[in-house]
Amino acid sequence: MGISRACASKWVNRWRRYGDLGLLDRSSTPHHSPRATPVEVITQIETWRRKNKWSASRITHELADQGVVMNRRTVTRHLTRLGLGHRRFLDPNGESNREPGKITARWPGHMAHLDVKKVGLIPDGGGWRVHGRDSDQHRAANRAKAPKNGGAKAGYVYLHSIVDGFSRLAYTEPLADEKGKTAAAFLARAKVWFAAHGIAHIHRVITDNGSCYRSGDFARIVGAQTRHKFTRPYTPRHNGKVERYQRILAEEVLYAREYGSETERSAALEVWNIHYNYHRPHSTAGGRPPASRLKTGVTNVRPSYT
Repeated sequence: MGISRACASKWVNRWRRYGDLGLLDRSSTPHHSPRATPVEVITQIETWRRKNKWSASRITHELADQGVVMNRRTVTRHLTRLGLGHRRFLDPNGESNREPGKITARWPGHMAHLDVKKVGLIPDGGGWRVHGRDSDQHRAANRAKAPKNGGAKAGYVYLHSIVDGFSRLAYTEPLADEKGKTAAAFLARAKVWFAAHGIAHIHRVITDNGSCYRSGDFARIVGAQTRHKFTRPYTPRHNGKVERYQRILAEEVLYAREYGSETERSAALEVWNIHYNYHRPHSTAGGRPPASRLKTGVTNVRPSYT
């Protein structure tokens, strides 16, 4: 079954006691939190922050004077949850001025977002998701990884993806690594693929600060006529279009079903990439596929995995 004896026993006992209702997922929130901060204290923290612009240290001392002992870090956490963690988010009248900024592409090719997703290779015959963690297949794979047997590793596959910020047209290739030369070659092929769809020039390339995107090989493929924009470190939301695409990719392809080999999953990815661009509805396109926002429609251009 792929689960431990204790886990199976727990679910069987739940079913015997509560029937089918006992098999439903339960919230991990505790029923009682006797040490939780009272609501009136949180309200007082918000009032002092908005009215007096006090820091977390000052609020901690003021609470102590009122007999409420609280760690400064706890006050800081409450301010962050209230959206008041930084003074610049507060207007002089105490109102919050924090508004999420939007990165909007104005035409096809205006912005292209790139990123790499690292996933584990599927061994031939299927991995533990197919056979279970305690299966003979899983045990054989673990024995092959032992140092005395040579320390064989299944390895990883690196999914390089690029998304047009205006149309959300996406192109993905599974490659062997995330080196600068590999990323540069991927971008070169992506430019040809986009050109076949009517996007002859990419004006801005947006990436994170990965070493492959800072290499000289990648810079040469980007070219002098294209602006390369790096996101702020540790801020993946600035490259949110390709991050969201990768989440959809994981939900609808990578872990949507069981695969018997990496070749099988790569073939499914190739088919899904066409489905995403030409058939799957997208909210940005008003419920239509991303390709509908382009003037040029091509249905026979398939991703190249060579």
